[in-house]
Amino acid sequence: MFSYYSSLCTEVYDLTKPVGYSLAGDIEYYQDRLKTCQGRILEAGVGSGRLIIPLLEAGLTVDGIDYSPEMLDSCRARFEERGLSANLYEGQLQDFSLPFTYDAIIIPTGSFCLIEKREDSLNALRSFYKHLVPGGRLIIDLVFPHGWKTGEITTSTFSLPNGEGITMEKKSVEIDWINQCTVSYLKYEKWRQGKLIQSELQRLPMRWYGMEEMKFILENNGFTDITCSADYVYQSQPTNGSDIITFEAVRKRASD
Repeated sequence: MFSYYSSLCTEVYDLTKPVGYSLAGDIEYYQDRLKTCQGRILEAGVGSGRLIIPLLEAGLTVDGIDYSPEMLDSCRARFEERGLSANLYEGQLQDFSLPFTYDAIIIPTGSFCLIEKREDSLNALRSFYKHLVPGGRLIIDLVFPHGWKTGEITTSTFSLPNGEGITMEKKSVEIDWINQCTVSYLKYEKWRQGKLIQSELQRLPMRWYGMEEMKFILENNGFTDITCSADYVYQSQPTNGSDIITFEAVRKRASD
């Protein structure tokens, strides 16, 4: 019944989040945190390339993985436009297996929260750990359901260069306080001369984690040297539920 980051969603994403568009300073933050990284980096949930391309252009070696083939096709097209190349893999974060290990794995902008089932989230962390070199870093952004209002509907309209347009309706469907998950529906419709020519319906779950909860989960999965930052200011302590929280953790070294 539902699509998952399919073609219309990708078109809107490309319009609203172009390459190099920094969300609250995340690109600058990741460039700074990764600037000393000499080895290979993996962006999990790479999307259509908004963040990986600036990292590649800064001289870093970055691979990407995403579940959406449409997003990956858009990312490859953006690479080609800029004369860039990188390994892009299609797969689910909870059970991927890649031929490389990484000095750093990053999951920016709350993408980790899109993993709906808790066990899948834990499996994703285990996959990240497995793909890090000893001493390698995991950097992961989390978001909270700040300002959530069940039943709230918002609409947006996007004009395309060819004269067509896309409307997007987002409806906040439910919040589950016990299982720490929200669900929204996103309806995309493409129009040409007043006629509907394409539509998609996407179910968007978002799972949230308490700060102490995430620290415990990371420690329980073997990570050490855990730090927490708010709104892309390194080690700045969170002050309210609207903050974007970034955890950084290290895979144990052989000597630990």
